[in-house]
Order: sequence, then C-alpha cells, then structure tokens
Amino acid sequence: MSWLSRTALPVLAVLAAVVALWYAGAVLLNAPWERDQAARAGTEIGLAELVANTMHQDRPVLPAPHQVAAEIWETTAEKRITSKRSLVYHASITLSATLVGFALGVGLGMLLAIGIVHNRAMGLSVMPWVIASQTVPILAVAPMIIVVLYNLGVQGLLAKAAISAYLSFFPVVVAMAKGLRAPDRMALDLMATWNASPAQVFWKLRLPAALPYLFPALKVAISIALVGAIIGELPTGSQGGFGARMLNGSYYGQVLIIWSALIGAACCAAVLVGLIGLIERLVLKAMGGRAWAG
Repeated sequence: MSWLSRTALPVLAVLAAVVALWYAGAVLLNAPWERDQAARAGTEIGLAELVANTMHQDRPVLPAPHQVAAEIWETTAEKRITSKRSLVYHASITLSATLVGFALGVGLGMLLAIGIVHNRAMGLSVMPWVIASQTVPILAVAPMIIVVLYNLGVQGLLAKAAISAYLSFFPVVVAMAKGLRAPDRMALDLMATWNASPAQVFWKLRLPAALPYLFPALKVAISIALVGAIIGELPTGSQGGFGARMLNGSYYGQVLIIWSALIGAACCAAVLVGLIGLIERLVLKAMGGRAWAG
C-alpha cells in the first residue's frame, strides 16, 4: 500500500462518517418544523418528502453540509474580497489579529521560559502564576482585557491580538521550559569542559534540544490564537472578522452564516497548523544536515 493510500484513506473514511452523521443530524433536528408545517396545513408528509425538505430549509436548526458548502462558495468565490459579505474579507481581519497575537504570545512565552530555566527564583515564583492565568475562563477575562486596553488607548487590532497572546503564550512557556531543560548533565558538563559561555550553551545545546518540544507547542498556540482573536471580536462590536460574522448570523437568525464562519475558521486553523508543521520539518531537517556535516 502506498504512502498516499495509508494516509488518505483513513482521513477520507473519517470525513465520510462525519458527513453522514451530519446529514442524519440535519434530518432529525429539522424534521419537527416540517411536521409542524404539515400539521398546520392539514396534510400528511411522507418520509421521502420529509427528508428532502429538511435538506433545503431557509432557517434550519442544523444546516446540511451542502447548504454550508454553497454558502461558503457564495461568500468566497462570488463576492469581492473587499466586500463585507465576503468570507475572505472577514478571514483576513481575524488572521491579522491572530498572527500579531501569536507573535506576541510566542515572544513572551520564550522569554519567560528562558528566565524560568536560568533563574531558579523566577522559576519558583513565575511558573505558578503562568499556570494560574489559564484557569480563568477566557470569556470572563476577554471583556476585562478589552476594557482595560481601551482605557489605555489600545483598541482595534492590538486589543484582539492581546487576547490571542494571552491564550497562546502558555503552551510555549511550558514546552520551551521543558525543552531547555532536556539536555542531560553529561552534555552540560561537556560544554563546561570546553569553557563554553552561557550564551554558547544556550545557542549550541539548549535551544536545539528545545526545538522538538517547541514546534508541537507552536501548533497548539497558533490554533488557540485564532480562537482568541475570534473571542476578542465578540465584546468589541467589531465590524469584521469571523467573530463579527457569527454575531451577525445570530442576531438575524442566519444559521448558515454562523456555520460558514465556523468552517472558515477551522480551515484557517488547519492551514496555519500545516504551515507550522512545514517550518518544523524544514528547520529540523536543516539542523540534522548541519549536525551530520559537522
């Protein structure tokens, strides 16, 4: 069996099962409305007609997959990307806040991890607060952060990015600290016998050892950074982004808008995680090439 068959077939099988369950759920959840309409009209509705009608409701409880696909196609391929009805337009707004927040969160997480590893007092005092910061529900914290930043004159992109940074720095701190501590005592003693400076120990030993821990954390961080950007759009009354799109859909009872934004956000997250995975393979391959050459 080829590599493509080994990887593609399981994914396609799971996807087919999810779509089948989705269609079944759409029939079950949308059927009561169709029965109610038939009862009001004094008619009976057969099973085939019932199933067909549940697939094409204007305001379904659970839209069918083909309805969501049609909505996504209409709001991406058939709309100008500058239009506020374009899903691409909303994706660009959310992704900009996601990437800025991700960069801030990763930078903060790496700096904290370096301090925790190299300063015992900081490790004992800061790490418990880092863990405690993630125990507060983000839906409770986000409005407070937005209000505080607004009073400080920070709003818009940076306010939403702050929520992303708040969520994304935690996995980076934990993984980076674990990775920087990964070299064993023998390797550290060997660096000491070579009279290596702390900076040389960090760049030549600790950082390369931390990368296999860091990249999986970056995949988690970029995903929750996207979630943070969407949450940050909710209390700000933003006019753009996936969060604003979902709010508009809920205000006007347009379930298809909500679902298309959800699927769009999931696709963006998948692309971002895939990019991190590609960078991981390139970096680790380059490091292995240099190590072999040395």
